Amino acid sequence: MLNEIKQIEQDAVLLHDEQAVEAALDKMAIEITHQLTDKNPLILCVINGGIIATGKLLPRLKFPLTLDSIHASRYRNQTSGSEIHWLFKPSTPLKGRNVLIVDDILDEGHTLKALVDWCQQQAATSVYSAVLLDKDLGCEKPIQADFVGLQVANHYLFGYGMDYKGYLRNATGIYACKEL
Repeated sequence: MLNEIKQIEQDAVLLHDEQAVEAALDKMAIEITHQLTDKNPLILCVINGGIIATGKLLPRLKFPLTLDSIHASRYRNQTSGSEIHWLFKPSTPLKGRNVLIVDDILDEGHTLKALVDWCQQQAATSVYSAVLLDKDLGCEKPIQADFVGLQVANHYLFGYGMDYKGYLRNATGIYACKEL
């Protein structure tokens, strides 16, 4: 497995370097602050992909907020998936809260849609979503993110929280895998 990971990393193409990603996070923080500064939001970090985006955004948000996490996955350390698997839900009650879901990427949109729907079913006052990347699939998605860092073409990506088979989340840029 490690040889495969090293080969994927070696062959990958850098799409957005660390400076570009950090600038996108700055822009997102400004937009989120404008929208949520007086709303006492509950930030829900989508585990595992959203850990880096959430961790980088939090210090940029200069207003009161609380943090929890949620874990629903379609991929489960694979390169594709279909059914959503709920691994855990937040311990903080969502009723009457303004919720911001933070994730790494809006791909096909099924997972984010399921998360937003679930938050609404829990009687959240409002539900917003923030994604570091929005992938252009050339088709309509079931949901659009409220806050987007960068637009990317339709490639299999890793870095800044996104993984290849559970690896490479820690890459300090956004990389496209060589066509598999």
